[in-house]
Parts: sequence; C-alpha cells; structure tokens
Amino acid sequence: MNQRYPSTLLEHAVNELASLPGIGRKTALRLALYMLRRDPSYTERFSAALLTLRREVKYCKVCHNLCDEEVCSNPTRDHSLVCVVENIKEVMAIENTGQFRGVYHVLGGIISPMEGIGPNDLEIESLVKRVAEGEVKEVILALSTTMEGDTTNFFLYRKLSPLG
Repeated sequence: MNQRYPSTLLEHAVNELASLPGIGRKTALRLALYMLRRDPSYTERFSAALLTLRREVKYCKVCHNLCDEEVCSNPTRDHSLVCVVENIKEVMAIENTGQFRGVYHVLGGIISPMEGIGPNDLEIESLVKRVAEGEVKEVILALSTTMEGDTTNFFLYRKLSPLG
C-alpha cells in the first residue's frame, strides 16, 4: 500500500532520502519529519555540508583515496609501504586501528567478471606505476578472501612481481 503524504514536497524529500543505501521509506519519512521539526538553520547547515562534500572532496591522483587536495600527502607516513585496498571504507577501517603507518592505494573495486568488472576498470596501472618509480619497497594486498578478491590478488601479484 502506497503512503499518502499531505505535501508533495514532503513526498519528494522522502523519495530522495529513500534512494540512499540502507534507508527505507519509513526511515526516510522519519528523517524528513525530523528535519521539519528542527530549526531551519540546522537543515541549511546539513544541506550545505552535503553540497560542499559533493563539490569539493577530491580523489587523490596518486592513491585514489578521498582528500581535500588533488594529491594527499602526509610526510609522517612511510611511503615505501603501500597497502592495497578495495575501497575507501577499508582505508577507514585500517586507520581506525591506529597500527598502519604506510600509505594506501585504493583500487576502486575488485575484479569480478560476473559483474563485468575487469582489470581496466580498476586503479591497477597507477599502482604498477607507483611501484615502478622505485620508492615503494613493500606492497600489502589487503583484499577480501573471496574468489574475486583472490583473483585480484593473483592478478596484482603477476603485475608487480617483475618489479621486484
């Protein structure tokens, strides 16, 4: 049964919120009504933060992680140690441990022929280039232990092995 809304503007907001992953229509309605109950400045700050996020956050041209500049650089990190991950969520998970002092390389996915994702769809060539430049001494492959993750690990191993 379709929900009836007293306002087409509310319905539009619910539809947009419900398009987010993990947000159903009930939660979307609850969020929209919450926004209406708050001071208008709250909603303006919230929407401004989302617009700024979308417009100004960049993907690093070297490691493909999120950053505020074209290239993220942290001189306190060990640039000779690169941890290869599938996506940005893995970077955040590893960083939350506080144990890793190297740098990252975000592939943007893993090889998955069933989903039509091949090596050319990932940030593999830029990783090979980073390693070939000589500063990288060790690469840690931190990909999932699924068949797709193992396939990607093997592919990366084959591409990087000739570089020592």
